[in-house]
Amino acid sequence: MKRPIKVHCVSLGCPKNRVDVETMLGCVPEGVAIVAEPGLAELVVINTCSFIAPAVEESVRVIVETAEAIRDLSPRPRLAVTGCLPARYGEELRRELPEVDLWGLPSELDLLPGRLSRAVRGQAAPSRQGGEKAGGQPCGERLISTPPGYAYVKIADGCNHACAYCTIPSIRGRLNSRPAGDIVAEARGLLARGVSELVLVAQDLTAYGRDLGVKNGLQRLVEQLLGLSGLAWLRLLYLYPSGLDEGFARFLASAGPPLLPSFDIPFQHAHPDVLTAMGRPRSAPPEAILERVRRHSPEAAIRTTFITGFPGETPRRFQALCDFVAASRMHHVGVFPFSPEAGTRAVTLPGKVSRREALKRRETLMAIQAEISAGILSGYVGRTMRVMVDAPHPEWPGLFVGRTWFQAPEVDGVTYVSGPGVETGRMVSAEIVESKDYDLVALAEG
Repeated sequence: MKRPIKVHCVSLGCPKNRVDVETMLGCVPEGVAIVAEPGLAELVVINTCSFIAPAVEESVRVIVETAEAIRDLSPRPRLAVTGCLPARYGEELRRELPEVDLWGLPSELDLLPGRLSRAVRGQAAPSRQGGEKAGGQPCGERLISTPPGYAYVKIADGCNHACAYCTIPSIRGRLNSRPAGDIVAEARGLLARGVSELVLVAQDLTAYGRDLGVKNGLQRLVEQLLGLSGLAWLRLLYLYPSGLDEGFARFLASAGPPLLPSFDIPFQHAHPDVLTAMGRPRSAPPEAILERVRRHSPEAAIRTTFITGFPGETPRRFQALCDFVAASRMHHVGVFPFSPEAGTRAVTLPGKVSRREALKRRETLMAIQAEISAGILSGYVGRTMRVMVDAPHPEWPGLFVGRTWFQAPEVDGVTYVSGPGVETGRMVSAEIVESKDYDLVALAEG
């Protein structure tokens, strides 16, 4: 048996990106052994994001810093850069960063395990025209780089929407849904390995199956997943407002556990003129979507994201957004200042808002949400809830970082939990004893 390759991996960006690198490394022919430091590795993989300018800057910074850190090592680990950054800036990056040994595109995910293996052995990767075959290498289990209790399951890639600010279709292509049978088999395998929370991700979950000619594709998929043995929580991320029609909202309410009544609905704005300029898929107004969800699921926890400073966001239109957030009282709100991305329609729109003003508006919106979040979380004090334990606290022995049902991993607040039986990967019953603006503190029951 071949010795596993020692790999140090950094995955930047969204959970979909993380799934890509987990799948890729799980299919390296020799297998991989993950190491904590680049200096211990034979291969360093940086999986990049390039959705907006700050993500591009972070990706380039990590590449440069890593290349510098390993430059004088003997033997020097091979450096591979994969993901969305080379898909968006391939030729330019190859010229500017010659220290990178291997570049890999999202569209080449099936080819990358073999290329990584050959890079470590010092062999050049052939071009696709040169006879490289997709899927020819033995493929082992997908790695799990998240804490042991949960894993992401990517059900589709790409997107057919034409939002004016978004680079995803140009990087990832059009909607490409995975066959339901493959998704269910992967989910079953993850649960067999001890995972108890599955988080479904895609650019737009509600679009799942349309490219396959499947009607109500997400509903059908969820119905298949709900009965899987070992599944404690099923979480859905990125439910576009346009996909939350009356019938689907009714289904989500009636499905019951283990489907969580946690709704991630990326509204992006609340004023109709700004939404039109953004090119968002046509849907009912945000207020009507919230009313629909809450009518069917009164206990729903709703998270969303907004963009401030989009071209045409006048002070009056921004005030409408503030009023919407204040009135809606959602559990979680993420806010991003508009980033004008080359190649998108948004850069040509009139009514520019300065970066400084966009950031100021972001702070205003987050201040409104902080007060709302603090009020919502204070209502949980004294209640007993299940907490998924993700990891030990890095500074306080005996204290762990976990999440309740309405706290999605990596994007929401957390629950700090301690007490008997608390350990990483477990689901524990705990009393909420304190609340903060975004986080909870809990004590596990004996």
